[in-house]
Amino acid sequence: MRIKWHGHSCFEFIDSKNSVIVDPHDGKSIGIKPPVSSAGIVLISHDHFDHNAQRVVRGEHALLSAGQGKHDIKGMAVEGFHSFHDEKHGSERGTNSIYMFTMDGIRMCHCGDLGDIPSDDIIEALKGVDIIFVPTGEVFTLPIPKLKEFLGIVKPKTIVPMHYRVGGLTIPLKTLDEFLDGEPEDTILYVGNEVELSSEDMSEFGGIWVFDR
Repeated sequence: MRIKWHGHSCFEFIDSKNSVIVDPHDGKSIGIKPPVSSAGIVLISHDHFDHNAQRVVRGEHALLSAGQGKHDIKGMAVEGFHSFHDEKHGSERGTNSIYMFTMDGIRMCHCGDLGDIPSDDIIEALKGVDIIFVPTGEVFTLPIPKLKEFLGIVKPKTIVPMHYRVGGLTIPLKTLDEFLDGEPEDTILYVGNEVELSSEDMSEFGGIWVFDR
């Protein structure tokens, strides 16, 4: 399976059966390069302009936007979990879907713009996930202390930060430094723009993977 970062919260996942893009942006609206890719499946965590630009994804694709519950999309099982985009039960920024799906035997969780720690039953469903993608820019999403509390409960094998400030980004997010501060250096792996792996690799890899465009 191959995982590629297209900036912000947009990731592309490709295995022998499916190609998936989660939370595409159009680039120009947020000051960075747009995704250049095609996919058979597009998942959107919530209907905000920096996450819902499915129009930039080439090819005919099935779309799941703000999806809740279990879905079979082109033979791939996807589960959407309800969460909030803020700590006031969605009254400020609405709701958000956390997506969990498995490709090539690797269970992944994309948290979208997670703004509050989800309910206990959802946390239970996410526990021990292989790779979790979490927003670390704080503005509009969980503050770092609460995010690390959430991760400490879920205990994923690998953490991938996303939704933080990079060069050119016009959304006022914080940089990645605050999230990485205090983390042991030997747990941080800089993987470049994309990574290729198999389920067997997950027993060897762990910690925090930092992608780079």
